[in-house]
Amino acid sequence: MIITFNHLGKNFKANLSEPIDISIPLKCSTDNPSCYYADMPIFDTIRMGSFVGSVREGGPVNHRKITITPHGNGTHTECYGHIAADELTINKALKNFHSLALLVSVAPERLPNGDSLVSLNSVKDKLNQQGFNAVIFRTLPNTIDKRSRQYSGTNPPYLEAALAEHLVSLGVEHLLLDLPSVDREEDGGQLAAHKAFWQSGSIARQHCTITELVFVPDVATDGLYLLNLQIAPIENDASPSKPVLYKLTEFLP
Repeated sequence: MIITFNHLGKNFKANLSEPIDISIPLKCSTDNPSCYYADMPIFDTIRMGSFVGSVREGGPVNHRKITITPHGNGTHTECYGHIAADELTINKALKNFHSLALLVSVAPERLPNGDSLVSLNSVKDKLNQQGFNAVIFRTLPNTIDKRSRQYSGTNPPYLEAALAEHLVSLGVEHLLLDLPSVDREEDGGQLAAHKAFWQSGSIARQHCTITELVFVPDVATDGLYLLNLQIAPIENDASPSKPVLYKLTEFLP
């Protein structure tokens, strides 16, 4: 199925039969990424009397209780409620599920203190296209172990707050990245990039989202994509999510 659409006077088409899923699925195993000391997802078979919720064990159906930590187990999308006292939920904040997204690959810079930083200077020239309202940062090297990496206590790379501010100036509403957080693992509660992106305060950008722990395969080259950002309908500040990309081609009418 091919769809065509016009955005800011330009015509684009995308093949919906060629999706690029950039989410990391949650598994009933230890083969999941983890951060902020979260326990691994737990998949428990429901058992009541003679009933067992496992076809493999002789039950009529599979019926499980799943325990997860959205911010610590795999791909998740969060809203301003993550840092706000009013507890805004992602299910209420995210209303537009399709965006024009720019995929940018970047190698984090090593700082004198040992931190690794995705800086404004490292990507500013790559953000000179027009019309996108979502940005996806793929950090380099893009190794497959990102799909199961244990980040807790490792001080992984993070975003410079000035970069988050620049994204706001460009009108970016949805920020996606393959890191556990836009901020330093331990920053004393400053949350500088979170606050800069959401413009924390009375004029907070409550419709904007941050999606962390994606994995963008190498088959997706840098450039513009149609983004379909899917979440579970959960009234929480964050939800497991499934962002899907579709390569765009610009054409003349």
